[in-house]
Amino acid sequence: MHLLFISSMLPTDEPRSGFEIANRAIADEYRRQGVRLSFAGFRRPGSPVPKPGEISLGELVPENAGASRRQKAAWLARSFALGLPVSAAKLATMDAETLWSRLAEAGPVDGFILNSVQMPAAYPFLAGAKPSIFVAHNVEHRSAGENAATSRSAFRRFLYRREAALLRKVEERVCREARIVHALSADDLAGLGVDRNPAAFVLPLSVGRPSIGDDGLRRHDIGLIGTWSWAPNRLGLDWFLREVVPWLPQEITVAVAGSFDGRPPRVPANVSVLGRVPDAQAFVRASRVIALASKGGTGVQLKTIEAFEEGIPAVATPSALRGVATMPGNVAVADDAREFAAALIDAVAGERDGRVRRGGGPAFALAQRRSLAAAVKEAVTRLATMAEFERPRGRERLPQVSVFPALPEPVVVGS
Repeated sequence: MHLLFISSMLPTDEPRSGFEIANRAIADEYRRQGVRLSFAGFRRPGSPVPKPGEISLGELVPENAGASRRQKAAWLARSFALGLPVSAAKLATMDAETLWSRLAEAGPVDGFILNSVQMPAAYPFLAGAKPSIFVAHNVEHRSAGENAATSRSAFRRFLYRREAALLRKVEERVCREARIVHALSADDLAGLGVDRNPAAFVLPLSVGRPSIGDDGLRRHDIGLIGTWSWAPNRLGLDWFLREVVPWLPQEITVAVAGSFDGRPPRVPANVSVLGRVPDAQAFVRASRVIALASKGGTGVQLKTIEAFEEGIPAVATPSALRGVATMPGNVAVADDAREFAAALIDAVAGERDGRVRRGGGPAFALAQRRSLAAAVKEAVTRLATMAEFERPRGRERLPQVSVFPALPEPVVVGS
């Protein structure tokens, strides 16, 4: 079976973001199940030339943190002109016939893997042009709705509410048209309204990094790591700094790793803001305890999976445990700020005196990989029974997506 993996961005040799790590885990498992994969997506400026089996749709930096004000305004204007979510308008740089001709470079394919909602939102024909598998990394309309509820700006609330309404319609359509639906947690299947669909499967993720022995070095007591420019992550960090840290003794040190959109927050003396670190795995290993302080969002917290696969003691909110079927024994759960702080204090003390140990990572990773393999195997089996569609005939099968003509092409950012 030959499937074309269509995503906003082409895969990278060294994935860093949670989205990139999840993509690699899913693609690798499909390959292990005997599927031949080709890839189509945009590439970052200055990135390596696409490899054989990869189709570049142009250059793009999709994150708001990497875009100028002019570029953000262009994306917003295109979004209103085309009636698309902003996240999809960033990708709507060609009409459907042009995109189809580019995708044809993959040769004959049996179906599409539509990786996240943005590409089928920008190009609506994708979900029905071939038998398709939709991979929902998040319930995007719910995340946008949460952002609207927590935003202090009236204009941002308006934009997020608009985004939520548009994304909900797209997600409903793509879930209806796709032959297979994947989500990363059972909660997300319910959020997409497909929890009773026999062709909808949870994909438990495994980061799959090789386990490195504990060198015993601890550079900080509590570690937090994430992409803080993503609003749901930032919500959890702000909650931790505002409500949890005041309950921690000053002698307990906290380190925050990860990129920010704009200035990092102001923090007390016992908290260090490190920014993006060169080795996320080394940062996690250097922590006595990992704080998994998610307070919203959907999808899976890859930093949770990473910490559990390393066997690091952790304190987690219930929201941080999405997509985790079996919780390790050295993990505490708390949702109240004072209880969360108390659990961290106990875990740090326990790690220092040997009561709370590291371990269980390989067993957790193996359980995740086995569940992932079972879900992908079932999806491949189901798709193999479906007749391949021919290329759509006539323009009625390929709705045109016109690029707003008054705007500059958003294909090179920051060059």
